[in-house]
This record gives sequence, structure tokens and C-alpha cells, in this order.
Amino acid sequence: MKITIITVVYNGEKYLKDCIESVLNQTYGNIEYIVIDGQSSDSSFDIAKRYVNRLAVLLSEPDKGMYDALNKGISLATGEVIGILNADDMLSSNNVIENVARVFAEANVNAVYGDLNYVAPEQPEKIQRKWRSKQASHVDLARGWMPAHPTLYIRTSLFKDNGGYQLNYGSAADYELMLRYLYKHKVSAKYLPMLMVSMRSGGMSNQSWKHRYSALVNDYKALQANKVPFPALVLLFKKLRKIEQFF
Repeated sequence: MKITIITVVYNGEKYLKDCIESVLNQTYGNIEYIVIDGQSSDSSFDIAKRYVNRLAVLLSEPDKGMYDALNKGISLATGEVIGILNADDMLSSNNVIENVARVFAEANVNAVYGDLNYVAPEQPEKIQRKWRSKQASHVDLARGWMPAHPTLYIRTSLFKDNGGYQLNYGSAADYELMLRYLYKHKVSAKYLPMLMVSMRSGGMSNQSWKHRYSALVNDYKALQANKVPFPALVLLFKKLRKIEQFF
């Protein structure tokens, strides 16, 4: 099974090397790695070019933001399964993709997800909070639960059936996609109980109170669009679930 991993980057020179090497150091041998650069003004593209012989695709051109770039990567993917790794994140161990492939082969499902640690940007060994998932159903999404998006791997054929990231949801485009797949279309998914991703804290939806408010509004729109009942209550539960990540 070929697994495609897509990394999109824009002015992410600080941590891009760690991200790329965490993929290239995987024990699993059948990985297609696609890196999409949004025509960065820093050295991001130059850093990526150092690994060009080990990348399936390296593209640098203007885009309409992160999710537009992800859609480009999805359209170029030839693997049976697609996963996303943000440019400032890392696969947590060298056997993550080996285990993802094993679950797809054994469980006969259309998606796999796992656990994630939020880490300090300058000290990735310092864990700030832990996102521990579970084997869940579409009902759990209607109660404010969601998997950690950077740990989610989906069969490529589903993107053709259900569409990619919608650009009108801002930073909530990943949440909308997960609701569409796991809640609306009830895509079969299996929880892999292992730490998959170390995610540096400080994502784009948490950059300021304005960004947080915008993310909240877009989360609400995503819930409405996918006909999740009582969206305001679901949002409350979604926020409350974050508390347990600190303990």
C-alpha cells in the first residue's frame, strides 16, 4: 500500500527540516511525499530542495492559503491513502506510518487516526498537553468530539467521492472536512492507540482573539452545513473537551 503524505508550507523555514526528516526517516518503505510551498519569501523552498531526490513532488507557486495548497497536493497524490503533516509538526516516531498501513490492511476501514501531543515550539521534548483519542462513532462528533486532524489518514478514493477542503471555512476547513466525512457520510474509521504526531503549539486559529472568534464562527458554520443538531451546544462540548488534554 502506497501512502501519500502532504506537507504545505509558507514561510516555515524554522521547523521545516524537522518535519521533512520525520517523514523521510520512517521505517515504512512505500511513502509518496509531496511538499507544496506557497512561494515563500524565506528559505523554505531552499530547505525543501535539499531533499528533492527523496520527494515525489516539490512544487512552489502562489496559492489561496493552506487548504488550497492541500487540495493541490491531494490532486497530485497517487497513493491509496492520504495523510497531512503540517510544516511545523513532526511524526512522533519512525514507525508511525508502518502502523498506519498495518491498521488499514487489517481493519478494512476507510480512515485511521491516533494520538497527538502539543509541544513547546522551541523545546519539542516538552509536552504542553496531550490529545488522546478513542474508538468513536459519528454520534461522538455530534457531542463535540473530534479526532486530531494531523493524525487522520483517509483513503484517496474518498476525496473524489466527498470532495476536498472547502475554502470558505477559514481555519475550520479541517473540522468541516472531518464532520463531512465522519459524521455526514459515516466513513468507517479505526483508532490507532499510539502517539502519531508532535504538534508545536500556536496554530493559526489561536494567533489572536480575533482569530479565535473567527474560528468559532467557522466551526458553527461547519456544524450547520453538515446538519449536526444543536450546533451551539456541540461547540460548547467541543471546547470543554480540551480541558482534559491538560491532565
